[in-house]
Amino acid sequence: MVDLVTTTILLVLLVVILALVALSIRIVKQWERIVVLYLGRFVGIRGPGLVVIVPFLNTVPYTIDLRVVSTSFTAEQTLTKDTVPVNVDAVLFWQVTDAERAALQVEDYRGAVLLAAQTALRDVIGKTVLADMLAGREVIDQELQKTIQSRIDGWGINVLSVEIRDVVIPIALQDAMSMQAQAERERQARVILSDSERQIAKSFEDASKVYTDNPTALHLRGMNMLYEGLKSNNAVLVLVPAPVLNTMALGDMTGLIALAQTMTKAKDESAEAGEEETERD
Repeated sequence: MVDLVTTTILLVLLVVILALVALSIRIVKQWERIVVLYLGRFVGIRGPGLVVIVPFLNTVPYTIDLRVVSTSFTAEQTLTKDTVPVNVDAVLFWQVTDAERAALQVEDYRGAVLLAAQTALRDVIGKTVLADMLAGREVIDQELQKTIQSRIDGWGINVLSVEIRDVVIPIALQDAMSMQAQAERERQARVILSDSERQIAKSFEDASKVYTDNPTALHLRGMNMLYEGLKSNNAVLVLVPAPVLNTMALGDMTGLIALAQTMTKAKDESAEAGEEETERD
């Protein structure tokens, strides 16, 4: 009977010891750190690897992750500086650099970082014009990073980068901006066309000066224009100024018509001769 009681006590003691050992051993991963308290008082940061604590006297309230964390946050229906409502979606990359401060200076450092990022995004949007927000996202990203970092200084957290992923504006405003862009492109096209016409007119002016001083060049140009107009097989009406006719010694419009008829008749005769040779073959 005594041996049975002794064996039972030994078994109970063994179970208690094993339970205490199990409670006193913690395995901390490479990217983690644990906060250790002794009777509610901070005694240090432990890890990584095997960590031994005193059960019931030591407690581990927090496990801090030292890896880079990505946090998505949004600002819905926020007015820009020019009173345009926008929905902005962004992502924040941050990392805990001081586990002690992250555990002791703020209650929930993850939630606090998220709230700081959201309020900072709203503040930056309220100070920015819509056009600058759409065209200069890199500048806004840097401004957001500085603003968020200034708000979480002292928490042992470092903001690595902030990136705006999307800016959504009302559909009616999108249509208005599209019409504005189209009108701007049409204006630029008209400006380019008018500038081209001005350059062409300037070229004609320069050419007229050359022809004035060189009648032979004007004569050759007129002959070339006449040739280009009559060389086609289709019926062509060529209007040539009278001074050009006089320069080419072609006489009036009657002489021009006669020349055109002669050239057309020669082409027809040439075509008929070709057909007869084909039939003979």
